[in-house]
Amino acid sequence: MKELLIRYLPNVFELQDYFLQSIKETAIMVLITGAIGLSLGVITGIILVVTDKGGLYENSTVHSLLGRVINVVRSIPFVILIALMVTFTRFLVGTAIGVKGAIVPMVVGVIPLASRLTEQALLETDPGVLEAGRSMGISRGYLIRHVMIPEALPGLIRAVVTCFISLIGLTAMAGSVGGGGIGSFAIRYGYNRYMEDVTIVCVLFLLILVSIIQSLGNRAADRLTH
Repeated sequence: MKELLIRYLPNVFELQDYFLQSIKETAIMVLITGAIGLSLGVITGIILVVTDKGGLYENSTVHSLLGRVINVVRSIPFVILIALMVTFTRFLVGTAIGVKGAIVPMVVGVIPLASRLTEQALLETDPGVLEAGRSMGISRGYLIRHVMIPEALPGLIRAVVTCFISLIGLTAMAGSVGGGGIGSFAIRYGYNRYMEDVTIVCVLFLLILVSIIQSLGNRAADRLTH
């Protein structure tokens, strides 16, 4: 095995410690950003749905303002978003580079996506079920927690999977501006130093990672579909 690596992937073998470190950094960025960004995104998506016309907490002002903010953030390319948030990122975590510096703009970048996907999943809930609950005097908070979210759970899981896959792409883009992770490793060695085997291995690793996440998410969503 060692001989094969040295023969076909000499640069990867020589830089294996840096490669493993980049995998660790990517995992940290995806997990931390996912935990924070997806939580905020799901909450924002729920607010969008319940404040919409005919929603449980109908409020056109909140719905319109929140929707516009989300649309504005979504329209900004992620690389530009990183540049725009440099000062804020430094204020918040003390640096604008490395893993810490990448997490803040990644959180901001994934919230709009998670919000819209959550909104879409929740809107698929049968409105008749909610109307029946309201006619029985069930509280709106109870309907959100025990009817709306459980009914939309398969769609929410698919939304979470999509967001995690997008986060993997964001880590690669963050690496192009010093964010660390697989993206930084591929650009620093594969692109800048013309080490093609490094680039190929990084791409294959990301493809396998995305395939695993997508497969697990699809299985979970299928089991919860009724």
